[in-house]
Amino acid sequence: MASRLQIQEDESVSLRVTHGNIKSFSADVRFSLQMTVESVKDKLWRKCGTSVNSMCLELYDDTGAKISVLSDNLRPLGFYSPQDGYRLHVIDLDPSSVTSGGWLEDISLVEKYSISEEAYDKLDGTFRKFKEKLASQNPSILESKISDHYMEDLCANIKVGDRCEVEPGEKRGVVKFVGRAQSLAPGFWVGVQYDEPLGKHDGMVKGTRYFDCPPLHGAMVRPDKVKVGDYPERDLFEEDEI
Repeated sequence: MASRLQIQEDESVSLRVTHGNIKSFSADVRFSLQMTVESVKDKLWRKCGTSVNSMCLELYDDTGAKISVLSDNLRPLGFYSPQDGYRLHVIDLDPSSVTSGGWLEDISLVEKYSISEEAYDKLDGTFRKFKEKLASQNPSILESKISDHYMEDLCANIKVGDRCEVEPGEKRGVVKFVGRAQSLAPGFWVGVQYDEPLGKHDGMVKGTRYFDCPPLHGAMVRPDKVKVGDYPERDLFEEDEI
């Protein structure tokens, strides 16, 4: 009877690889059955970031049952009799590993770089310095070409609470804001809460809140795109023909 260690030179297996710390990590990887467990770990380290010395490997069959722990780094992978479709699960034993804490998946956990205004002003080659140089060479180039009263006249008949339709797309909703928007270009703007999630935000634009609405229902548009009047909310189940 042939030993389970007598593996043909060209034999390989495709395994689904998962990671205990990185829930979103899942990859189909092909391994030679002649590779040692240590070589398998080295290959996985390059894919998932867990170091060879901190890596524990568990083998599961296609029903989800645990078959074995690959505990001997010197044995070939074929010793554990993996088959195509089996799952190789990586466990990171290092509590200080780059994979721990969830920050590889949740960027809100990553500390953001910040710099004070004073320190930024001292830097060379910034966009601010470029604008200052441009303005000194041609003072008129940075002057706004849009008046603060741009489209103000079109807002005369638009009031907060009005039902409206917005072009393009005939999107319907309710007016939630009318006026100048300090975080946007000069002139007048209309804030709209769409009936459906066709917007871009929840009423906050570039750090400034102009109104409140559900996520992806809000939009800031120019008054010439807005028509107010009898625009009731559409019935999504209404049929055009009977």
